Amino acid sequence: MKKYLFLLLTCCTLSFTSCKNDDDNTPPIDQLPEATQEGLGTFGCLINGQAFVETGTFFNTFYQQVGGEFFFGITAEFDDENPRAIAMGTNMKEIQEGDVLIFNIDEPGNAYSRVVYIPSEGNFQSAFSDGEQNTGTLTITKLDFENGIVSGTFKMNIIDPFTGEEVTITEGRFDTLFTQ
Repeated sequence: MKKYLFLLLTCCTLSFTSCKNDDDNTPPIDQLPEATQEGLGTFGCLINGQAFVETGTFFNTFYQQVGGEFFFGITAEFDDENPRAIAMGTNMKEIQEGDVLIFNIDEPGNAYSRVVYIPSEGNFQSAFSDGEQNTGTLTITKLDFENGIVSGTFKMNIIDPFTGEEVTITEGRFDTLFTQ
């Protein structure tokens, strides 16, 4: 009987110690979508080293000419996370494949970024790129007008408007269709 009890206890111990949660051991960068260029509808980045992937709540991309000027925009929202959304774009600025755009203030001729924070219900603030404290870049890796595909990478540093702490966004990538 002692042999069976010892064997049962050993088996239980081994089964509990050998179980692992794949999510706990997966490096954050491996949780991001691949950096593709096929219009797959993906968006993800690392925010202070943690993976954030667009959840399907709100994801919109456009590149349009209005009144002779070009406007590009991409917005992704995350469920129950803080920050809640990241938006990037251009204001009266044409983009091309291969462009490396430096985030600045949201004025004509510039690229900009916006990160939305909602730490409590009904209370939100946005951190906008300003070219000084809130900086970053957006690289357009594919711009295909025939198929409406835009892909790119991004990175930025933003100051959290509630805490004043610097937030580092790295390994950003998107691959999506855009409206024209």
